[in-house]
Amino acid sequence: MTKLPRPETRPACPHFSSGPTAKRPGFSLDQLKDTAFGRSHRSALGKEKLKAAVDRTRAVLGVPDDYRIAIVPASDTGAVEMCMWSMLGGRPADFFAWESFGADWVTDAVEQLKLDASIHIGEYGVLPDFSAARDEADIVFTWNGTTSGVRVPDADWIRPNPDRVVICDATSACFAQEIDWAKLDVITYSWQKVLGGEAAHGMLILSPNAVRRLETYTPPRPLPKLFRMTKGGRLNEKLFEGVTINTPSMLAVEDYLQALDWAESLGGWRGLKARSDESLEILVAWVARTDWIGFLCADPAIRSNTGVTLRITDPRVAVLGEDDQRAFVKRMLVRLEAENACFDAGAYAKAPPGLRIWCGGTVEPSDVALLTPWLDWAFAMEAAAL
Repeated sequence: MTKLPRPETRPACPHFSSGPTAKRPGFSLDQLKDTAFGRSHRSALGKEKLKAAVDRTRAVLGVPDDYRIAIVPASDTGAVEMCMWSMLGGRPADFFAWESFGADWVTDAVEQLKLDASIHIGEYGVLPDFSAARDEADIVFTWNGTTSGVRVPDADWIRPNPDRVVICDATSACFAQEIDWAKLDVITYSWQKVLGGEAAHGMLILSPNAVRRLETYTPPRPLPKLFRMTKGGRLNEKLFEGVTINTPSMLAVEDYLQALDWAESLGGWRGLKARSDESLEILVAWVARTDWIGFLCADPAIRSNTGVTLRITDPRVAVLGEDDQRAFVKRMLVRLEAENACFDAGAYAKAPPGLRIWCGGTVEPSDVALLTPWLDWAFAMEAAAL
C-alpha cells in the first residue's frame, strides 16, 4: 500500500474511547450550572434529584414497573459485586465469560467466594457454549463484552426458574441493545458507558425474584456496608427510592439527568440503539471494502454495536508477534492523536492487538464515517515503513 494523502475533514468529536465515553452531542459545562452541587444529597433538593434519576431511568430505559432501581457506588463493578456477594452461594452457579470483565466475576466466584461454580469460557471474539446452562443453577454473565466486541444475540438460552437468580452485567448494552428483562433478575450498568455520563456511579436493577433472594438468603460471609441491601431481613426500600449508601456526586447526578433528557429526545433507548446500529453499519461497509482490517468478532449475529473491535489482517502486520503488533497500532494511534482525529481507540490491554471503536449513542455516526479515512491514512503511513 502506498502512502495516502492526509484526509481533509476530521470527526467533529474525536473521542472514541470505550469508557469513559464521548459526552452527548452539544454538551457544555455551562449546562450544569443549575445543579445541586454543593448541597447535601440528604437535603430535599438532593433527594429530589436522586429520586428523579431513578424514575427517569425507568421511563427512558423501559424498566418493568415491578423491578427496583438503585444508584450504587463503584460503578458497574460495584453493582455486580454487591449482588454476587449478597445473593450467591446457596445453590450451584454457572458463569459465562468471554472477555476481561466477565473473567473478573469468575475470579471472584472461584478465588474469593469459593462457590460451587461451573465456568464456561469463550475466547475473545466468540461466545461460550450457553447450552451448558443448568436449569437449577444461578447464572452470571455479561450481555455485551466491552473488551471483546461480542454480545449475546438474545436470552433464549435462559430457561425460567423462580428458584434461581440470573445476574447480568449489561453496562455496555443498556441504552444500546434490547434487554430481555423477563429473563434477568439483576441488571447492572454505569453512567459512563452508553450515556456518556461521569464515572464512579453504578445502576442496579432488581427483579421481584432478586428481592426474594435477598430477603430469604443469608450469605455465609460478612458483608461490607457498601454491599448491604437489606435491614432486618427485609429489602432496604429507601435505597431504591434514591437514598444512596454513600455520598454521590450531585454534579454527576445532574449530568446523568440531562443525559436522560437527551436520550428521551431521541426516542429513549430505541433511538440510541438506532444510532449505534448506524455507526456499526458504517464500519461494516468500510471493513468490506478495506483489505488491511477485519473484525475480531467474525460472526455478525453476535457482533457488538457499541464497543466494536477490529484486528489488522494485512500480512505485513499479522505475521508480527503480539508485542510488535501492539507497537504498530500504538504508532497509528499516536499519529491520529497528533492530528486530533481520533483518541483512545486502541484494543483493551488484555485483548488481542487491534482497534476498538466506541459506537455508543453519544457518538455521531457521521463522525464514525469521517474516522475511517483517517484510519486508512494512519495505517498506510506506518505500513510504508515495514
